[in-house]
This record gives sequence, structure tokens and C-alpha cells, in this order.
Amino acid sequence: MSSVAVVLFTSDLRLHDNPVLRAALRDADEVVPLFVRDDAVHRAGFDAPNRLAFLADCLADLDAGLRDRDGRLIVRRGETAREVKRVVEQTGAASVHIAAGVSGYAAQREERVREALAGTGCDLRVHDAVVTALPPGRVVPTGGKDHFAVFTPYFRRWEAEGVRGTLAAPRTVRVPDGVSGDALPDRDTIKDLSPGLARGGEKAGRKLVTSWLHGPLADYEDGHDDLAGDATSRLSPHLHFGTVSAAELANRAREKGGPGGEAFVRQLAWRDFHHQVLAARHDASWTDYRPRHDHWRSDEDEIDAWKTGHTGYPLVDAAMRQLAHEGWMHNRGRMLAASFLTKTLYVDWRVGARHFLDLLVDGDVANNQLNWQWVAGTGTDTRPNRILNPVVQGKRFDPDGTYVRRWVPELAEVKRSAIHEPWKLAGPDRVGIDYPDPVVDLAEARSRFERARGLD
Repeated sequence: MSSVAVVLFTSDLRLHDNPVLRAALRDADEVVPLFVRDDAVHRAGFDAPNRLAFLADCLADLDAGLRDRDGRLIVRRGETAREVKRVVEQTGAASVHIAAGVSGYAAQREERVREALAGTGCDLRVHDAVVTALPPGRVVPTGGKDHFAVFTPYFRRWEAEGVRGTLAAPRTVRVPDGVSGDALPDRDTIKDLSPGLARGGEKAGRKLVTSWLHGPLADYEDGHDDLAGDATSRLSPHLHFGTVSAAELANRAREKGGPGGEAFVRQLAWRDFHHQVLAARHDASWTDYRPRHDHWRSDEDEIDAWKTGHTGYPLVDAAMRQLAHEGWMHNRGRMLAASFLTKTLYVDWRVGARHFLDLLVDGDVANNQLNWQWVAGTGTDTRPNRILNPVVQGKRFDPDGTYVRRWVPELAEVKRSAIHEPWKLAGPDRVGIDYPDPVVDLAEARSRFERARGLD
């Protein structure tokens, strides 16, 4: 009689470099590749349309890859622990394999699966997290602390530790007969998608990796902040869903070397850094990591202007409109938009983080929430009161106004000298421009923030 193992896919929707799948294949003659669409994700508000559509692409691609290897993906809808137990009982599986997560939800899911399997004779085997290049907790500070709170010392240890080797995709995945699943989700049935949303799946992700490594990566150090040049990898959605391996990406970028490769690997380490913080401090997804005793404002008109890209500050508005159209935003735009909301408008970072999670296809709790906290000054930033000036940022990172004109067509004909300060236009230059005045004066906003933080 053939032995059976279950591999529970979570944020590792790939066949290449998947240690969890490899372990399950070593453990048994037949494997049930299982993905559970858990209703708890819906109740928590994390099943935003853009991510649901990308997920549908990922699951369809994973199923196709498994079928090429004589297997198939089993998709179930319901509570994860219950569905895992049902599959175990139906197949007589002796082990269930899952990658460790970093969020509170992931920890609860793991514990519920463990409890469901108690008494079944089936072992739960939890492997290192595979959504990062280096598993959270692999390196820790001296002195008994459970995580690094500052990036630079973390990065030194991260580099010294090194990233594991890359695994090939399996040639065959034998699935036991008789185990059934639900229909794969259909992207075309999902409403309210961003018009420019990218396609998901491992095939698309690997193609993007190849083009990135053999081209733009070389110029990444100099070009990653160029908003108009869009010289970033755009791999964040694939890293979030695990259709691309962060470990493989780090190894291949290092092989390419050069300033671009080094700068890109550093960004992957930043991503790992935030995951190790959240793994140690689950509450950092909704509470201040370092409280500043803020008394946040809540002006609904200003918040709405920010969300819709009508603040009167062109670079902020361009970034927010890119988010709405693509479900993605350039990292420099994310930093500026977050700084404007939390420090210029002095609005709670959780308001912005929630809006980003509603739209971002790469809406990752660790990266989204902790980057928002970093910018708000309640997180790990060693300069918590820095404020990004949208005019200065525009002149520095979009000097010709190309990015602004792309996303704010009302300003398409505005001359370069005024593109980031259109309120200064007067007379004939102002005619025909239907663009709002600034919602706030930058000097007054800075003074308000400094008083609130006790800096005046």
C-alpha cells in the first residue's frame, strides 16, 4: 500500500525551490497538494479583489504545473484545519507538511491544524518559512533578544549567515486517486479589479525574474528611485504569493553581482527584516511597535483627497492614482504617500495601511504594516520624525514631471518648472487646469506635527 503525505500550500505557490513540497515527496509515495480557501481570510478583510484575482492566476498555474508532472492541485473551501483533517481521513495520510508563517493568523492556523490532527496518527511537520530568503529567527541578537529591531546590524548577520541553496522543481508528483476538490477560482468572476492589474502565477513570475536579472538589475542601484523610469523589479506580488522564491532570487542576484545586484539583495534583506519583526511581535500588525503617544487627526475630507489622489500635491496624487489603476505602487511613491498621510496630514498610519491592503496585490502584512510604521515613526526607523516633502521629492525623483504627467493628466501641459508646484501658476498659465489647490500648507503641517511630537 502506498504511503501518503499532504503538502498544505500557503504563501509558497510554486514548484521550483519549494522545500516543503520536496519534503513531502521524500516522505511518501503519493502526495496531496492542497490549498484551502479559508473563510477566516474573508472575515479578517484580507481577501481584497486584486489579491483574489492574482491568487486565482497562481492556483491555476500551480495546477497546470502539477498536471504536467502527473499530479493536480486539490482546492478546498472552508476552515483550514477541518479541511486538512478531512483529506487526511480520506487518504490515510501519515504526515502533513506546511511552511511556518510569521503572522498571528498563520500561528493560529498552525495550532488549529495541530489540534485537528491530534489522535489521527498523522504528524504535522512544520518547515522553515519559505516566503523569505532567510527564515525569521535564523539570526537573533546577542543578549537573549528574539529579534533585531534595527536593520543595519540585522543585515550584517543576514549576510554572514548566507541563504540556503536552490532546489529544482520535482519531475513527478503522484496524487492518490479518489481525493476531490472544489473548482479553481476564476479571475474573470471577480469584480472591482484595478484596470492595470498584472497577471499572477509561477510561470509569469519566473519569466519576470529572467528578464529582470538579464537587464534592469544592472542599473538598479542608480535607478531604483527613478519614478518615471520604473526601474524596479515589480516582483513583490510574486514574492508575496510565493510564486517566486526569495532565496533563489537572492542567490541569482548575487551571482550577477555588481552594484545593482548588491543593492537588490539588500532590499530582499529589508523584506526579511520586517518578517522577523512580525514573527516575534505579532501585535505589530495593528499596534505601535514604538509608541509615540500620538493623538492622530481624522479629517475625512483630507483622507478622501489622499485616497483618491486629489491632495493638490502632484507626486502624492500620481502615486495614489497608480495604486488605484495597477494595484501596485513604486516604493518611492509608497514612502512619500505614507509620509504625507501620517506626518503632513497627521492621520493614523492604520488608516493608510488599511487602504493599501484594500488595493495592493502585494498586500503583505509584514511588509505593508511595518513599512507604514517605519514611515510613521512608530516602527523601527532610527529617525522617527523625518518628513518627506512632496515638492522636494518630486524635484529629486521626477525632475521632468514625467511620472506626474503619466498619472495626473490634468497637468500634462504644465511646464516643467511648475509641475510640482502648480498652485504657483497664474494668469494664462492657469487657464484650463482643473486641478485642486493643496489640502494643507506644508509649513503649517510640519509645525503641527512637530508640536504633536513635542519637537517644537
